[in-house]
Order: sequence, then C-alpha cells, then structure tokens
Amino acid sequence: MKRTLAAIFLASFAASLAAQQEVAPDPRIHKFLAREGAGAGSFLDADLARSSGVTYHGGPVLVQARMVYIFWGPSFTVLTSSDYTYAQNLQAFRDQYGTSPEYNILTQYYQIVSGVKQFIELTNLAAGTADLFDTSTPPTNVTDADVQAEVKKYLTTHTVDYSTIYAVVIPSTSYSSDSGEDSCGGPNVAYCAYSSWFGSGSTAVKYTIQPYASCSGCQMSGWTPAQNEEHFVVHEVGDTVTNPVGTGWFSATGEGVEDVCAWSPPPFLSGGYGYQYQWSNAASGCAKTR
Repeated sequence: MKRTLAAIFLASFAASLAAQQEVAPDPRIHKFLAREGAGAGSFLDADLARSSGVTYHGGPVLVQARMVYIFWGPSFTVLTSSDYTYAQNLQAFRDQYGTSPEYNILTQYYQIVSGVKQFIELTNLAAGTADLFDTSTPPTNVTDADVQAEVKKYLTTHTVDYSTIYAVVIPSTSYSSDSGEDSCGGPNVAYCAYSSWFGSGSTAVKYTIQPYASCSGCQMSGWTPAQNEEHFVVHEVGDTVTNPVGTGWFSATGEGVEDVCAWSPPPFLSGGYGYQYQWSNAASGCAKTR
C-alpha cells in the first residue's frame, strides 16, 4: 500500500509539474500588459526603470524597419463592415508613422557593427511587401503557434525580409492566448498585444499579434477601436525596432522603451491617431516626440 501511495503521489507531482511547464512564459514573447489584472505588478518595474533608463546589450536593432499587416478574417474585406474601415485606418496610420516626430524618438538608439554605431532611421514602414487580407476565419482562440503559422503562410507567397515586422491583426470575434494568459476577449485577460520572433540570429522573423481592444484594460475612454489599436502598434513597433531578438535596448529590470512609459503618462492622440509616450534617454524621461 505504501508503494502504491508513493506511486500515486509521484504521478500527481509529475502531472502538476508538467502542467506548470506547459504554461511557463515563453521568453521570446514580449507582452504589452493590460492596465489591470495579472500584469499589474510589472508596472512597478517600469517605475524603477525610469531612474536609470534603457541601456544597450550588444544585439541588433532594425535600422530601417518595415511593417506588413496580415488582416486575418473575412470581415476586413467587406466594404459595409466596421472592420473594413478599421483596417484602412490602421494602414493609413502605419503609412505615416515611420517618418513622424513620434517615431523619431527611436532614432537615438543604435546597434554597433564592427565598432561603428548604426542609428535607427526614420523610414517608410510601408515600403516592404504588400499587406495581406486573408479571408479565412481565424480560430476563436488564436495561439502563438497559430500566429506563427499565419506569418509563415504569408511568406510562402512573399519574399521574407528580416527588417520587416509582420503584424497579424485579428477581429473582435477572436482573441490571443499564450501561457495561460489572454488578450481582450479571453477568459484570463492580462495583455493587449505582444511581439516575438522565430528563427535565430540574422534570419529571425519578427512578428506581432494585434488583438482587438474590446476590454477596458486595453482601451482609452473616448477613443475609437482603430485609435486603441494604433496605440498597440506604436508599442509593438517600438519594442521590436529597438529590441528585435531580446539583445538590444532595455532597462535593468527588463523593460523596453515602450514598457517604461506604458499607460503612464496616459496615451494621447495626435493628428487623429493613437500614440503612447516612449522612453527617451536623451530627455531622461517619457516623451511624446523628438
């Protein structure tokens, strides 16, 4: 009987450990935390990071970044759908963002190649390959494996560009999930969007998931759905451009240039578009523009 009980205990312990391992956070996935819920404690790290700013850790940045949208869902192509207008607004935002005063904050950050500093440049983010409107229906729960598969599907018909950020946009009928945490629409809301990569080194493919901001933890009062999503785009583009594979610019507590100023000061509108403050070492604080 003792051996049986011991065996039962060990099996139970092993199952519990396996369950914990299944939901362990993926270190590649950099989440933009919602204002409330599971991620609230991390904002204390952001407060600490403001005392020292972000520092360079020797890895690459995206000097001349580009951004491709992958709109996943049939509603994005229906002219009478609000999702169609939403997609058009996001494209218009992307098309001007890379040459804006807001993006200019990122140009103080650099990579070092053969002893030479190469600074991030203002850029036409839309200068890469064409956006994709995938009219297949995404699953209700879009996992990270689903996001990667959608990016890989795009790359079967388009040339890969390792300076491009591939942004998968899903409708309000779906939500993102990772490691037991969800975006708006899921049962365990903790984050609004995230960025990540697959592959390694100079051939790492950078991507983000851009879920719909259908919950209060990811919304600004009075903003349109597109403006809230533009805010997500600013966050994910900024973190990816300055820290594409986890070895670029971040604080002593692991916060990226967008995390340090996430939600505080409050996000703002400029030219009708949604932005957030970004950390500026040059200004020693959170800044709107440079």
